[in-house]
Amino acid sequence: MENNLKVWRAKADVTQAELAEAVEVSRQTINAIERGRYDPSLELAFALANFFECTIEDIFHPDTMPVKND
Repeated sequence: MENNLKVWRAKADVTQAELAEAVEVSRQTINAIERGRYDPSLELAFALANFFECTIEDIFHPDTMPVKND
């Protein structure tokens, strides 16, 4: 899923490590999200949005998620 996490982090002037500590995940998790290699849980997405005082949709672009055909 595409996201603006790196942009939001830069605007807030926080490192990956600082953000990771604030939302209680590893720095590697933040890095993987920023690179689009990991989609966060809903709980983590809410924690990130809460940290930046914005909505989940401000950070993540759900319309870029692949559609599952069951």
